[in-house]
Amino acid sequence: MSDPAATGGKIAPATRFVVRISEGVLAVEKVAVGGLMAVLTGLILMNVVTRYTGMPLYWVDEAAVYAMVWLAFIGGSALTRLRLDFSMTLLTERLSPPAARVMQILSTLMVMAFAIALAAMCYVWLDPVGIVRAGFDAKAYAAESFNFIYTERTQTLNWPTWAVNLVIPLFAITMTLHGLANLVEDLGWSERRTHPEFKTAEGIN
Repeated sequence: MSDPAATGGKIAPATRFVVRISEGVLAVEKVAVGGLMAVLTGLILMNVVTRYTGMPLYWVDEAAVYAMVWLAFIGGSALTRLRLDFSMTLLTERLSPPAARVMQILSTLMVMAFAIALAAMCYVWLDPVGIVRAGFDAKAYAAESFNFIYTERTQTLNWPTWAVNLVIPLFAITMTLHGLANLVEDLGWSERRTHPEFKTAEGIN
């Protein structure tokens, strides 16, 4: 691995900035994951108690589903930065260190490609330019584009569907950022950050 100091005065500050931003986002994600797990646990317990007492709250199930969805996406983004995401090591374990490093770089590039493609699809799906052009009039936008993302609402909570789905483009953006930080470290442009408190995926909790 190359010396980060040898990358030059222009690259080093930029790479440090990328890694610093990624670490800051990771810190927020860890707090968000803990909060969502607490909310999810509370909703499940509330569901059990209200059903047992014969006074079920019909909106609790939907709220728990959305809490789980947000938890999965935010947790998945955090695991990318922690390098605890799913991986197959059958091949890399048998390669030489230089070849394994190349495979690691290619893997990180594939993660970034997926995240960037997802962000592009979310841009087309949410069409921010289109809704702005329509004056934020959801009905007028839907009539013109046949995209009903801004008029649909959830079944029981009656929340705007677009607000619930914002976790997907958020996930794409943060995953791209974490992938870039990982790539910077894989290329040796920055010292690799370690998170000893998270040795397994369970540690994210």
